[in-house]
Amino acid sequence: MIYADNAATTKLDIEAFEAMKVYLLNDYANSSQPYSFSRAAKKALKNARQTIAECINAEPEEIFFTSGGSESDNWAIKGIAQHENSGKIVVSAIEHHAILRGCAELERAGNKIEYIKPNSDGIVTAGCLATHISGKIKLVSVMLVNNELGTVQPIKELSAIVHEQGTIFHTDAVQAMGHIKIDVKDLGVDLLSASAHKFNGPKGIGFLYIKKGTSIRPLINGGDQEFRQRAGTENIASIVGMAVALKNNCDHIEANSLYIKKLEGIVLEEIKGIDFVLNCDKERKPGIMSISFPGRDGEQLLHRLDLKGIMISTGAACDSVNTQISHVLSALDMDESVAKGTIRISLSKDNTEDEAHRIGQALYEILQ
Repeated sequence: MIYADNAATTKLDIEAFEAMKVYLLNDYANSSQPYSFSRAAKKALKNARQTIAECINAEPEEIFFTSGGSESDNWAIKGIAQHENSGKIVVSAIEHHAILRGCAELERAGNKIEYIKPNSDGIVTAGCLATHISGKIKLVSVMLVNNELGTVQPIKELSAIVHEQGTIFHTDAVQAMGHIKIDVKDLGVDLLSASAHKFNGPKGIGFLYIKKGTSIRPLINGGDQEFRQRAGTENIASIVGMAVALKNNCDHIEANSLYIKKLEGIVLEEIKGIDFVLNCDKERKPGIMSISFPGRDGEQLLHRLDLKGIMISTGAACDSVNTQISHVLSALDMDESVAKGTIRISLSKDNTEDEAHRIGQALYEILQ
């Protein structure tokens, strides 16, 4: 089997798994309890928060643990929407459905939502944003790396424009975390979402960075966990695993990126002679390739590759049951015949050069 759908999820790092076992089998106490058995869990929680904060140049008290990217995204937009009494919410049209469907719910509750259309390269430029910067705005949300295209958005530039209006800026960094360098102070973001299973950590755990001084309402109420902002017993084992995986990836970002670029080059070389388009390649994170084969059927390609033991995607895993053209490709005004022939190949540090050759060769055999 060749797994080339790493934008959907990634393999758990063995170091993260080993670190987690201690808190699943031995130091499994509830960190909120006052007795001595809880001390190891409390210490692990503190250390993991510190490690994650250091990876993104944040303060430990600005890191709030959640169940993953979807919760973090929903908390960011709904927590701000409920705290601010008036104003619109502005998001890009190519956001993950965690943002878009959260906004749809807010819209049904009476909030005004505006959607920023990207340019033809899949980038939300300052010009794209400019037409929406008017009147009172509660929040602007633009993802750092798109999950279908791999495009890297100019977040530093966009956040500066938004802050000139006195507005809060959120970025969904789920596909970026652990893969490109992230410095929250340099980016100028107020809120940032992340999910561990996208950077070789466990599933069901993530975090929301909330810049000190940002007022936001809790999404989940109950106990006093997470500085009284997010109720629920902390998942210590997964939090520890997330911290280990993130540090491992952050320590090797440059080397991993160069290696993945090499793998992508191998795949593209193998399909030379086939009519294809590598979409939105100008500002793209290594690891996510959106490739269109005009006039072909992407779903058929997926299934034929699956029969050869190769796992790829036609788009976002969270929307894989929907065979319609994705909202991301639609936002690019892509011709329907091109969009329907689009697949996503997402490679990682765990793929090999031999696998890259085999992926390309299999595509060539199917399409020639």
